[in-house]
This record gives sequence, C-alpha cells and structure tokens, in this order.
Amino acid sequence: MRRWLVALALAGTVTVALSGCVPQHGADGDLLDDWPVLPVAQSFVPATDACLPRITPVVQAGTYETVDCARSHLAETIHVGTFTGAVTRGERPEPGSAALRPARTECDQRARDVLGGDWHSARLTMNIALPANSAWNSGARWFRCDLSETDSIDNTRPVNRVGSLRGAMIGDNPLSHRCFDPKLIGNNLNYMAPVLCSEPHRAEFVGVYLERSDLSWADFSRANQRVHRRCMALIAGFAEVPNNSELPYRAGSIFYPPSQREWEEGDRGIRCFLWSDDRKLTRSMRGAGPKGLPAI
Repeated sequence: MRRWLVALALAGTVTVALSGCVPQHGADGDLLDDWPVLPVAQSFVPATDACLPRITPVVQAGTYETVDCARSHLAETIHVGTFTGAVTRGERPEPGSAALRPARTECDQRARDVLGGDWHSARLTMNIALPANSAWNSGARWFRCDLSETDSIDNTRPVNRVGSLRGAMIGDNPLSHRCFDPKLIGNNLNYMAPVLCSEPHRAEFVGVYLERSDLSWADFSRANQRVHRRCMALIAGFAEVPNNSELPYRAGSIFYPPSQREWEEGDRGIRCFLWSDDRKLTRSMRGAGPKGLPAI
C-alpha cells in the first residue's frame, strides 16, 4: 500500500566653485559622506502563513503567487525555514533526497503546532518547496513547508479547500482518520471507504508510530512483519486489550507507510489501522476492552 547582485557605478565630474578662500554653502570637502546609504539587496523569500493556488516543488520568484485563505486554494505555507550546515555549501538539494531530512523534521514539528495534531493522522499531506537553482546559486537557503488537504487515505493528491488549516485537528473535525469499510479485491486491499463509526465497518485508525530513522527504503520494504507487530502494539493500547498471544484473535492490522520520496526525505510516520476480518463493528474500538473486542 501504499511532493542580485546590485551593482552601482558612480561616474562623473564634481566641480567645486570657490569665492575667495571660503567654500560655497559650507561644503566640508568630503565628496562621499553626503550620499545616502543604499539599502542592502534582498533576495526573494516566500511568505509564511500564506495560501497558494498551485503547488510547485521549486519556487520561481517571477511566478510566485498567494491567495487569501478564505478563497479556494491547493496548499498553505505553514513555515519557511533556513538550511544550515554542510548542505548550504553545495548544490541545491533535490526533492526526494536525504539532504532534506532536517528540513522535513522542522516542517513536521511546525505542522503539529499549527494543526494541533500530527498531520499523518488526517487527510493531509506535507510537501517541501525549494528555491530555483539560480536563486540558490545567488545565496538563497530557505525551504518552504506546504500543507494540503487530500481526497482520502488512498488518494493523496491535494484537493482545493477554503479556509486556513490552523487548528484544523483540534476537537471533532472532518479531516482526522476514524473508521473505514475496506474494499477488497480477493485478498488485496483496494481502498478504504470512510464511514461513521456507528455504521458497519471493519477498520479503524488507531495511531502513528515512527519507524527507525536509519532504516533504508529497501530494508523497510521487506519489513512487513516488523511493521505489523508495531501496529498491533498500537491496536492493543488503543482498544485497551492485552498485547499477548490472544491479540491476533481479536484483530489484525492494516498500515500505510510514507511514499518512497517521503521516506528518503526522512518521513518515518507509519499509519496503523485495526482490522476486523471476521466481523463487522458498529462502534469505535477505543477503550473497548476484552469484552468489546473479544478473542474469537
């Protein structure tokens, strides 16, 4: 299962007219100190807390555009950070590269502050935007953190929305993952249809765990049983049932990892879901206990 150098040339001839031996108009003889100080050249930096009509992994100053968040938009910039360390001394990092890991960590933390929760737990996606190569070569070292609403857990393409995402995960909200009725093709999961937890369903979101940061994508792709065990531990805590040999008879797991691009950038958030294979559920399993989620 499882985004100038400003050069100023001053040229000319300065003529001082003298009357006798007294300088005209009180001139002090210094030809430089009367010129106004020129402002320091400023390179382009995108705005934070701004909404965007389009999403681009590389930002060109000439085409940069923002819109009022009360209007339809595809993304919201929730933070603009600055690269530090060795990455600043080389070529600009490419999207999907390990050099973006510190930036993604900073974006994730800022997203929690803005949203009031972990964006992995909702119909949201995070993308990092970078300066154009020409801007990087001229000294730009910023990165932009963009949050977008998505259509579903399965379709992570950003969709247009109206309104800021600030505080969007506080309290009862329409973005957070809850209960689902998975649709299968044979034994393979096709997609997760969201439903009310009071309606018949077979899956429920239980939380996110962070996988080891040093694990390669290739090794992670072969670690299904490891991920399953970690998700089962979350399921046990969510449902308040023992994490013992009886747990597999109570529930199974479904999990959604980051994409390979997100993984390479440092995203280690694994979304875990309780899976009821042999019975339909008609309530949330949060705190259900052994009686609410019996071993059968």
